[in-house]
Amino acid sequence: MQLRDLEYFSAIAEHRSVRRAADTLGMSQPGLSKSLRRLETELRAKLVARTPKGVDLTAVGAALLAQVRRLHLTFEDVAREAADLSAGRAGHLRVGSNPLCADLLPAAYAILLKDAPGVTFSATVDDNDVMIPALRKGELDLIVNYLPESPWEGCDTEQLDADYDIVVYASASHPLARKRSVTIADLAQHGWVLSPINVQPWHWLSRAFLERGQPPPRVAFETRSIRLRLQIVAVSSHLGFLAKRVIQKAAPRFRLKELSVKDVTWRRPICVIYRKDAYLSPAARRFIEILRATSKRNGAEKP
Repeated sequence: MQLRDLEYFSAIAEHRSVRRAADTLGMSQPGLSKSLRRLETELRAKLVARTPKGVDLTAVGAALLAQVRRLHLTFEDVAREAADLSAGRAGHLRVGSNPLCADLLPAAYAILLKDAPGVTFSATVDDNDVMIPALRKGELDLIVNYLPESPWEGCDTEQLDADYDIVVYASASHPLARKRSVTIADLAQHGWVLSPINVQPWHWLSRAFLERGQPPPRVAFETRSIRLRLQIVAVSSHLGFLAKRVIQKAAPRFRLKELSVKDVTWRRPICVIYRKDAYLSPAARRFIEILRATSKRNGAEKP
């Protein structure tokens, strides 16, 4: 089996057409078909099935494509490792973070820049439905985010010495904002403003509500935007559930108030997520060390 035949097969699978793959590769269609037959002979199995519009992968072809993609990532890791070894710590570091954890990055980056001034850095701030697939594809080196309740498939995690308290908040003019102590029964009377992607807070709140005989919280407004969530809570009777540090910073501007609710503060640990068995450059490993050292000072909430 030749590596170039695997590359050619990957192009056929991507384009679902021998003709289009041949055009992209700059080779003749008969030559590409010959490569495909050679690979099928080596594997003793059909990899594609002809259709009026091109080709479809067989079950064996789909399984082979998954392995070829893993090989691509391995070759990319080898190339990056060779470049890093030849240039010391110089390289390009690609880090993802959810919006709430992104404020851990500047202090860590400042230290990394002193240690390795040749390193370039790109940051992606988004939700895990975007970042985890990018990590698996090798488009990100690591992600800084909350520790998941169950591990992500194909990923490893390292917990940092930092946690964020997730608390209930409301408009400062909300009737509940005037109460010294708020019960879950009080909360159950109002709608909630949450992210449509980050379902863990909703599940956590639901468990807390159900354990006290209340129906699950009713989501009235959904948006990924933290700023918009703060604004909607500020102008409505809805409630929100966000990191305490975010509420403290936003409270003066948006006139918000954290509600004192017994047993409804969720302490969420912060972690670094990276691809299992992937190559981590010296810059990436050093950045994780720095995050571990700086995260407690910059990220941990006071008990």
